[in-house]
Amino acid sequence: MAVHSGRTGVVYLAIESSTGVATNCLSLNAWSIDRATDKYETTAFGDTNKTYVQGLPDVKGTISGFWNDAETKPFGGAASSTGVKLYLYPDSTAPTKYAYGTAWLDASIETPVSGPVTITGNFAAAGTWYFGL
Repeated sequence: MAVHSGRTGVVYLAIESSTGVATNCLSLNAWSIDRATDKYETTAFGDTNKTYVQGLPDVKGTISGFWNDAETKPFGGAASSTGVKLYLYPDSTAPTKYAYGTAWLDASIETPVSGPVTITGNFAAAGTWYFGL
């Protein structure tokens, strides 16, 4: 087992309604994914501590990087009524290790006077996700 650098991570994105294949999203430099599950309290009289049962996993995350005027997928995806296809690779040199699914995407842009223009996207699952991480 090896430890990997995030410098070769990659995000592939396509608008779900398009017939195109998901392609590398230009100028992104970070992504995250959260697979938290709901927990429902089941504590009963006489228990010595709280107890829980686990519910379904949630899939949410972020993508972020620098605004590139040649890249339209993040804001096009945020405007899409059909969602986006996302492929998230922690390291492109390990091509069998990735997460994939359809998602609803929100996108924002920040333009500071003292730095580069950045974009951020928040996503949530729109269907079943595959995890080969």
